[in-house]
Amino acid sequence: MPSHAIAGEETGGDPEHLTQTARHQAQIDPLAALRAPGDPPWDVYLTGTVFLDIVFTGLDTAPVRGTESWARGMGSSPGGVANMAAALARLGLRTSLAAAFGDDHYGEYCWDALAQGEGIDLTPSRTVPGWHSPVTVSMAYEGERTMISHGHEPPPEEPAPDCPSPARAAVASLTPGRRAPWIAQAAREGTRIFADVGWDDTGAWDLAGLADLEHCEAFLPNAEEAMRYTGSTCPKAAAHALTEHVPVAVVTLGAEGAYAVDRRTGETAEVPAIAVEALDPTGAGDVFVAGFVTGTLAGWPLADRLALAGLTAALSVQEFGGSLSAPGWSEIGAWWRRVQSLDTQNPAALRRYAFLDTLVPTHLDRPWPLRRAVPTIGFGRTT
Repeated sequence: MPSHAIAGEETGGDPEHLTQTARHQAQIDPLAALRAPGDPPWDVYLTGTVFLDIVFTGLDTAPVRGTESWARGMGSSPGGVANMAAALARLGLRTSLAAAFGDDHYGEYCWDALAQGEGIDLTPSRTVPGWHSPVTVSMAYEGERTMISHGHEPPPEEPAPDCPSPARAAVASLTPGRRAPWIAQAAREGTRIFADVGWDDTGAWDLAGLADLEHCEAFLPNAEEAMRYTGSTCPKAAAHALTEHVPVAVVTLGAEGAYAVDRRTGETAEVPAIAVEALDPTGAGDVFVAGFVTGTLAGWPLADRLALAGLTAALSVQEFGGSLSAPGWSEIGAWWRRVQSLDTQNPAALRRYAFLDTLVPTHLDRPWPLRRAVPTIGFGRTT
């Protein structure tokens, strides 16, 4: 495993857009030993829709028609593709995001939270005059969530957004029956593509409809999606079947963890889920992908990549919202030190995360905490 450095001691040069705040927040550069002159300026490129997420938690049941429900907790944060962008940035990856932002207060808040708060490069993004930011209201209860969203398509961009920023990797959400031209272009330029997919509302579940899968290095569906696309009755069999179409298949198994297969190396890995008390599962899937991308770019073994992905996702569900629930290295280090101090821990389970010993410093102090979701997006100035 390559060595790692605390931010500020890394050998590669920082992009100008990476703020001092973000350097303090990331603290560890997992790619420090790999950086060299001539590398792409960004580790990961993303494009998609940024929502303002408003999350209600502490609901005992789903809202009942004709009644009023009061939530015991509430948080607001950037959502949508911002979930993935923030998770990657907090793990120390230099992240570039192309998205449209409204010129309303919601849009200004999301832009500031991502650019200034997380150090994400928004150079390829744009502000659309007169366009209001999309909004999602999420209600979390019994470990699940129900969402209501509202928004409009932004006006077409000139030129078309098919010129991705040069990056080591990109994360794409595949749409059945539709190609995204930027994916093929990025792959031709050497960018490694990691893909997930949403539910196929058409009911076709045809892998041929995921045309951009041919450009991808890794595909990360959940168990139900993987089985439907492959016709398998077992998630593990589905993962192996998917490697006929993509080099690496990762199938998330919910409360049972995740299973992965790498066709090129012959590796397989299975990591159980970490038991935590979930406050809000919003964005956990995005955080999982971010952890797996980080470990892959750092050159880790498949099992370590899967373990980090599962750990970061588990830590994220203990906080409000999607983007601002993602853990940083301080949170990961604190978890590792805590579980090692418990006499009840299974030694075999601890060995699964032993790779953290060489990654997380014994003492990792941060001058201020990571931003977390709060009930409102801001307060007026007071004198």
